[in-house]
Amino acid sequence: MFGPQTHSEPSNGGFLSQKTNWRRITSSNPTTSATTITTITKKANNLSVKFQDLYGFSVEGNIDDVNVLNEVRERVRQQGKEWWALEASKGANWYLQPQHSSSGEGLTVPSKLTAIANTITSTMTLKKLIRKGIPPVLRPKVWLSVSGATKKRSTVPLSYYNDLLVAIEGKVTPATMQIDHDLPRTFPCHPWLDTPEGKAALRRVLVVYSFRDSDVGYCQGLNYIAALLLLVMKTEEDAFWMLAVLLENVLVNDCYTDNLSGCHVEQRVFRDLLAKKCPRISAHLEAMEFDVSLVATEWFLCLFSKSLPSETTLRVWDILFNEGAKVLFHVALAIFKMKEEELLRTHQIGDVIHILQSTTHHLFDPDELLTVAFDKIGSMTANTITKQRKKQEPAVMAELDQRLRRLNSVKMDEK
Repeated sequence: MFGPQTHSEPSNGGFLSQKTNWRRITSSNPTTSATTITTITKKANNLSVKFQDLYGFSVEGNIDDVNVLNEVRERVRQQGKEWWALEASKGANWYLQPQHSSSGEGLTVPSKLTAIANTITSTMTLKKLIRKGIPPVLRPKVWLSVSGATKKRSTVPLSYYNDLLVAIEGKVTPATMQIDHDLPRTFPCHPWLDTPEGKAALRRVLVVYSFRDSDVGYCQGLNYIAALLLLVMKTEEDAFWMLAVLLENVLVNDCYTDNLSGCHVEQRVFRDLLAKKCPRISAHLEAMEFDVSLVATEWFLCLFSKSLPSETTLRVWDILFNEGAKVLFHVALAIFKMKEEELLRTHQIGDVIHILQSTTHHLFDPDELLTVAFDKIGSMTANTITKQRKKQEPAVMAELDQRLRRLNSVKMDEK
């Protein structure tokens, strides 16, 4: 077993569990007293504090950030109670078995329709619960179930992962060489990932997948995703299957192939959605000749794992594995929306990048982000996004083809 230890109830996980209490300063002059307290509070709020989050990542913030994280941790505990209550009323692991047989008490509906109704009710309950956040201790089971990873694993022999490990031993490919190059740069200083044991586990997951899917092989960005999956899932094999279902079923095709065509399509779709959902920001950035892919490419390739605090990222992933890749657009748009007025005052590309990076690194409250993502951005169906993708694919493929022709032409001239 590796990574953080699991608990029946989420623990403080390294957060500063006690509120900061500032000693009140009194004065014979009420005005002076109030001013003094305000000044001290401002200075205190700017104090830098370092601590570890639930998944072992070092976090640096101010006192306000610590208080936000304490509040978030309390909400996590309260949310956990909802899950435990449903386990008590619906049965253990009810979310793994959405179809329940009805006792038929007081009902005249045929059993088949009853089962369908129960399934719909369970699905809606689960969707609502997942959007509020999955308790950390339940994440591995819930993710495996709702993502389809368990079903995918059931189609191959039980020894599949171990067989691949044996088959790849000692083999060297361009993918394995790039993986070895990226391992030391993957969340350096993490107390487990930065150990020989952690690096070896991450390497095995990435290398095994590179042999499973030679079209993808390995792409930079997958190292961060697989690392976070390892910390959540606790076992290499579970992390491997989550990576497999993510790349093969959840995300759009060709996001991580050689030419990154799928990622280029997503960036074009995102630009269109930004113009539709945040027209003022879009127009302002376009006038500045700012390409949103400068920041959004990393968001989509790393699924926010390098940008957002880990626990906020995992709240996004809770929804990603249940509802699909549309959540990535919701969250990316929300980040721009949350800083709309500040972005509209910018005149330099560097200022835009600084605002967005500073915002993402300090988004310790996932509820704040997700409220904007779903309530203020508005509805975006999977069908709408699929249509946008199909609309953008021809232009992307033409552009990539032209780029390849130019590259080949340069190579011919050099010979």
